[in-house]
Amino acid sequence: MFAMTASPVLTPQKSSATVRQSYPNYKVIVLNDDFNTFEHVARCLMKYIPAMGQDQAWELTNQIHFEGQAIVWTGPQEQAELYHQQLGRAGLTMAPLEKA
Repeated sequence: MFAMTASPVLTPQKSSATVRQSYPNYKVIVLNDDFNTFEHVARCLMKYIPAMGQDQAWELTNQIHFEGQAIVWTGPQEQAELYHQQLGRAGLTMAPLEKA
């Protein structure tokens, strides 16, 4: 007969904790250019960026003009891609999307 010694088998403990990872946010950045008017830029921001009021749109338009660029929206990638695309189609000069 064979003598066998049983060694204990360790099974990994399951963790009941769920680790939540948030998705990164993305920045939509409009660049200054020599062909879009202040009015056009401000109107586009109000049209395509949700909850963008007139005062904020004009502040961002001035920032774009005087500083060369402005972050006009920050949030989830899918929405950022949409706003980036819409503003670009409207003729604004856009920087590539950046992770926030």
